This record gives sequence, C-alpha cells and structure tokens, in this order.
Amino acid sequence: MADGPDEADGVAGRVAATATALAAGIGATVEVMPCDPALADTAAFCEAYGVALEDSANTIVVVGKSDPPRHAACVVLATARLDVNGAVRRRLEVRKASFAGADETAALTGMAIGGVTPFALPAGLPLWIDAAVMARPSVVVGGGSRSAKLLLAPTVLAALPGAEVVDGLARAIEP
Repeated sequence: MADGPDEADGVAGRVAATATALAAGIGATVEVMPCDPALADTAAFCEAYGVALEDSANTIVVVGKSDPPRHAACVVLATARLDVNGAVRRRLEVRKASFAGADETAALTGMAIGGVTPFALPAGLPLWIDAAVMARPSVVVGGGSRSAKLLLAPTVLAALPGAEVVDGLARAIEP
C-alpha cells in the first residue's frame, strides 16, 4: 500500500499510464483528476469536485467465506448497493460473502479504500462490473491511490483483461 505522498503519486502515475494505454487501444481517452486524499471517499469527492454520484463508480473488494477465502473486485455506481448476499455470494459459490475490510483490501490490492482501481488489481482476482456502469457515458473510478481519480468511458473498464459485465450485480439505491 502506498504510504506517503511520493509513493502514492507513483502508484497513481503508473495506474494512469496503464489506463491511458488501454483506452488508446480501443479509441477512448482517460482524464486523470488529482484529488485531495482527505476528499477521496465518494460522497466527499463528488461534492468537492462537482461530480454527480451517478457518474462515480466504486471498486469494492469482496470476500467469500470459504477455505481458502475467495475474493473478487466489483465495480458499481455510487448510486447502487452491491448485492453481496445475493449476486456476489452466488458468483463466488460460497454460503456467505461480505465486503473486505480496509486492511484486507490493502493487503490484497496494495491500495487504500478510496483509491482502489480496477487498473492495478492482482492477477487472477476476478473483476465484475455491474451492467448499470456500462450505461453511463463516462464514470469516475479510483486512480490507485487516494490522490487521484480517473474519468473514462465504461468501455475502458470492460476492456480490462478478465473483466466481466454482470447484470444485477448491484441494486439502485432508492432516493
């Protein structure tokens, strides 16, 4: 996990380069949005930087309670709730699933919550993208550290190796 500002900036820079190269390969672009780390959590970020919640997507690590535990990363809109006890549990093929805690997320991904990005996940970790994310013209996702976000077309996420778009992975939160 990135400990200081210099290391965090290095991670964000590598993530931005990876995302930009992938986007260029499919004719899309990525905008790097610097972010005050204190404002990296979704609601605070959206309010401070004028981004609509429906245009923000979170990358959430989940864990299936099995031996050994099964993990996945899920990308869902900020206006939705990940269906951990339904869709995620079934996809992980476990009896019980939950959100991975901050320490478990950092140990698995090397990233802090608020900066987790689908562009720097460990090899072999499933990446599931809720279909509602794909309906947005663009989304903001974590940039690999709490100091950056990425604005991109959802097609860039779907182009990630091993990414899978999943109908019903999350449910819209009623206002």
